Amino acid sequence: MSWQLYKLTIITNLNMKKTIVLFSVFYTFMINAQEIKKIEPPNWWVGMNNPKLQLMVYGKNIADKSIEISDKNIILENLSKADNPNYVFINLDLSNIKKSQKFDILFKGNSKDLIYTYELKQRDSNSENRIGFNSSDVIYLITPDRFANGNPANDIHKEMKEKTINRKDDYGRHGGDIKGITDHLDYIYDMGFTTIWPTPVLTNDMPQSSYHGYAMTDFYQVDPRFGTLEEYKELSKKAKDKGIKLIMDQVANHCGSEHWWMKDLPFADWVNYPDGVSSENLTVTNHRRTVNQDLYASKYDKKLMSKGWFVTAMPDLNQQNPFMANYINQNSIWWIETLDLGGIRQDTYPYSDKVFMSNWAGAIMHEYPNFSIVGEEWSYNPLLVGYWQQGSKNKDGYESHLRSTMDFPMQKAIVDGLNEEESWDTGLIKMYEGLANDFGYSKPKDIMGFLDNHDKDRVFTEFNKNVTLNKMALSYLLILPRISQIYYGTEILLENSKKLGDHGLIRSDFPGGWKGDKVNGFTGKGLTKAQKGMKSFLQKTLNYRKTSIAIHRGETIHFAPENGIYVLFRKMKEEVVVLILNKNKSAISLDLNRFKEIGMDGKILKNIITGDEFIWKEQMKFNSKGVTILTTKL
Repeated sequence: MSWQLYKLTIITNLNMKKTIVLFSVFYTFMINAQEIKKIEPPNWWVGMNNPKLQLMVYGKNIADKSIEISDKNIILENLSKADNPNYVFINLDLSNIKKSQKFDILFKGNSKDLIYTYELKQRDSNSENRIGFNSSDVIYLITPDRFANGNPANDIHKEMKEKTINRKDDYGRHGGDIKGITDHLDYIYDMGFTTIWPTPVLTNDMPQSSYHGYAMTDFYQVDPRFGTLEEYKELSKKAKDKGIKLIMDQVANHCGSEHWWMKDLPFADWVNYPDGVSSENLTVTNHRRTVNQDLYASKYDKKLMSKGWFVTAMPDLNQQNPFMANYINQNSIWWIETLDLGGIRQDTYPYSDKVFMSNWAGAIMHEYPNFSIVGEEWSYNPLLVGYWQQGSKNKDGYESHLRSTMDFPMQKAIVDGLNEEESWDTGLIKMYEGLANDFGYSKPKDIMGFLDNHDKDRVFTEFNKNVTLNKMALSYLLILPRISQIYYGTEILLENSKKLGDHGLIRSDFPGGWKGDKVNGFTGKGLTKAQKGMKSFLQKTLNYRKTSIAIHRGETIHFAPENGIYVLFRKMKEEVVVLILNKNKSAISLDLNRFKEIGMDGKILKNIITGDEFIWKEQMKFNSKGVTILTTKL
């Protein structure tokens, strides 16, 4: 029966026996629900720069059916069958579609026909021009399960494999959720943060340690213990209303071993080493990330790096399979449109196939030229970090299309530089030379600087709980030509000194995020004097930075450390910001004549923390170790 005749039969029957036809239509959709288990992406948009759309359809022997599209303006280019007859890929061209609409996909054969109604939504008129995060932003990194429990009713889900809540278990679920973040957007805004980066909140239906979110078992579904898709959208909208961007943490390298497709893979090579779930000799990556740049790297090492599993619970996705590659590309774009994202953070960036990652980032930037993506390259070598940034003049000609990478080298330089005793080649010189390495980056101000995150010891721990060093480090980070990222709880001196390197403790609960907490970091109740002081210091610095064009995009000039003092200037038009880091415990004078090239003589400067004013003359005295941040109008 042709599609046209099928529709005509329904219309005729409607005129004759309305009740029977209504029942028949209802029954048809019940059959669809039973036999078409998934179509992904679940919807798409009109007006994308790339008019092509590939639908992955999953259902019992679905590949045995013929397929027709109800709208002739939608071009069915071809069908692609997988190794597994339970999958078929529908390749569509939407070039002729100008308005939002729904259309039917008819699956014919095997004694009964199936209908699936698919929706093409209207794209936001300014979606293509969305602005990603940049050097004017300070990102607040949140582990949602450990931040705030906005809805205790979703803590346990009876259909999920991990069914318990235990705040005493560092690796168990604690109950924080999306609503908990939304409920505290005022706090985040008032602190001075301009962007939020929650670690993943998609479904992680894993039997244990599912709280962190990086072992996804469904790339299109929000984990019900974190909330709903509507709550995720609400977070984005309410954040945007406050001028706060939302970054989504995505994972292209791997999924969770309990992902729904792992028990019924579409292709034999859908994941690398597909029998690894049950294998006693699982092939795990060698973690030798340098093979991506190494001119002498063996094929063996390269293959093991990109195709080995990250850990035993995370199957490695094979991006060299073109259907997998397209699946990941479309998934990223789907979330950008659905959540109105202001950026993506891509996990374990160097572990995926690097040709694919270039194509992935390129596909996204083709749709959103002003968007931002930051990739995680956990390396302390700036050459490796710089390799991945867009515009890098790489010897092998590789172009990543990636705007930002994470500045692990500077993180180490700051911690070492402030912790070490001063000498010719230790101490503040580490920070000075670390910043001098910016010549290796194509655009230093697009690099994301940070002091700690969900995978590293908290910075207050790294400084042996020294508040002064903590303030010095944060000040330096926030005034550098960088995008800045701060981990939740840094503002109230959260630490993990009881067990170094323990991820569960590093991701400890934010006090006040749960009903009954005796200490409340949001309101200040129960905080120590040091915690309140740190919070006030950071809040003042962040809110000054929020409007400082000198910090956002100004010239950077720094002077080599002398006598335990390091001075850095940011300058643009009439605004100058002066950062002075002093490691001397006893009184010392700084000769200001050394900085004459800046043109500060006789100018009145204001301390952005204390509000005190200072006239720039010949000498500046310091009575103790610490940081001074001054600003003036030239």
